[in-house]
Amino acid sequence: MRWLLLGALLGLLLTIPQALAVAVTVVTVLVSEPWLVAFAVGVVARPYLPLVGRWTR
Repeated sequence: MRWLLLGALLGLLLTIPQALAVAVTVVTVLVSEPWLVAFAVGVVARPYLPLVGRWTR
């Protein structure tokens, strides 16, 4: 599925030359938002963080 989406994106970029400029602009706007970058880093790092157990008596 990932390769199919990548192929569709590459085909779109090859058939519509302005699509590359639009894609670069969208990525630039998304990366310029600090809260969005922090959220993405948290989502990527979450599976690797240890689980915190319950408090014991």
